[in-house]
Amino acid sequence: MIVDRRVEDLLRELAPQVLGALVRRYGMFDACEDAVQEALLVAAAKWPADGVPDNPRGWLITVGAHRLLDEVRSESARRRREETVSLATPQSARLGAPADAEPDRDDSLTLLFLCCHPALAAPSQVALTLRAVGGLSTEQIATAFLVPTATMAQRISRAKASVKAAGASFAMPAAADRDARLRAVLQVLYLIFNEGYAATAGPVLTAPQLSDEAIRLTRWLRRLLPDDPEVAGLLALMLLTDARRPARTTADGSLVPLAEQDRSRWDRSRIAEGVALISAALPRGAVGPYQLQAAIAAVHDEAPTMADTDWPQILALYTLLEQVTPSPAVTLNRAVAVGHVHGPQAGLDLLTTLAADPRMADHHRLLATRAHLLEQSGDHAGAAIAYRAAAALATNLPERRHLITRATQNEGRAPSSARGA
Repeated sequence: MIVDRRVEDLLRELAPQVLGALVRRYGMFDACEDAVQEALLVAAAKWPADGVPDNPRGWLITVGAHRLLDEVRSESARRRREETVSLATPQSARLGAPADAEPDRDDSLTLLFLCCHPALAAPSQVALTLRAVGGLSTEQIATAFLVPTATMAQRISRAKASVKAAGASFAMPAAADRDARLRAVLQVLYLIFNEGYAATAGPVLTAPQLSDEAIRLTRWLRRLLPDDPEVAGLLALMLLTDARRPARTTADGSLVPLAEQDRSRWDRSRIAEGVALISAALPRGAVGPYQLQAAIAAVHDEAPTMADTDWPQILALYTLLEQVTPSPAVTLNRAVAVGHVHGPQAGLDLLTTLAADPRMADHHRLLATRAHLLEQSGDHAGAAIAYRAAAALATNLPERRHLITRATQNEGRAPSSARGA
C-alpha cells in the first residue's frame, strides 16, 4: 500500500518511463504492463520503509523485467515464449546491456500515443492511459468512474488485447499521422479532465482525482512538446477551469452555478498560470480549439463579477470556435453568450436549430439551457417545465437536485394559472 505521498508521486512519474523501457525492449505490451504494475506495488511497499534507491527508475525497470521473465518462464508454453522474448530482444541488448542502460531515454510520449491508438474506443483509450501512463491502479480508475473493479479490469484487458490485435508497434507514428494522433491524445486528456470536473453520473459533482491526474499528464506532455500551442492551450484551459472548482459546490456538495459563485474562492495561482500560458500561445499562430476555449475561460476568470463579464468578447470567441470545430456543444454554449449579448429570445431562437440535432435533442444540457434563457426572459412557467424535463434526464445527482430546485423556484414565481397548467 502506498502511504508516502512523495513516493506515490515519484512512482506515478516513473511509471510510463519504466513501461516504455520494457515495451521497447521486450514488446508484449500487455505482459510488460502487468509486470510494471507488480514492480510499482513492490516499490510502494518497500520504499517508504527502506528509502528510495539511488536509481529508482533503474530499480523499477530491473524488478519489472524480472517479473516479466518470471511470468514468461512459468507459462506452459515456456520454450515458445522464451524464444519469443529472445527474438524480440535485439542481440546488442542481450549481450549485457542492463535494462536501465539508457537513463536519459524517455519513451513516455511513444507510450501515450500507443495508449491512444485509433483501434481503441475513447473509453478504452482513457482507461489504458490512466493505467499505463498515469500509473493508477485498476481499482483507483474504477472508483473514479463509478464502475466495479472487475468491469474496469475487463475494459483494460480488452484494450490491451485490441492494441495487440491491431499489430501496433512501439514507435512514434509517422509524421503524416502524428498530428491526428496528437489530437486523439489531447482529446483523451480532456475527457479525463471533464469527467473529473463534471462527473457524468453518480452522487458527487466532481472527481478531483481525475482532474488532477489530467492536469499532471498534460503538464508532462507539455514538457515533452513545449512548442505545441494546442498542448499549451489545453493545459491553460484545464487550469483556468479547475481554478473555479473550490467555489462550485457548497459544504454539503450542492452545485453552485457560475453566476452565484464566491469568486474570492477561485484559485488565483491557477488563473495566473493559465492566463500566462494562453497569452503566450495565442500569438504563435495556428489557433486551435483548446486555445480558443482557454481564451473564453480566461475572460470568465478575469471578470470580477458576473455582471462585469465581457460577453461580447466571449460571443466573438465562440463564433470563431464554431468555425474551427463546429459541434452541438459549442453551439449550445454560443446560445448562452448570444442570450447575454442580444437578449434571451435570440439565444432561444438559436436553440431551436439544435432541437433537430439527434446528438443534442434529448440531452439534459439543451433543456437546462433553454430553461435558463426562459427564466431570463421572464417566462417562469416555461422555465420550470424545462428545468424539470432537464432534471429527469440528468444522471449526476447534485446536478439533478439543482435543476429541481430551480424548477421549484420558478414555479413559485409563475402565475398561479400557469402553475396549474
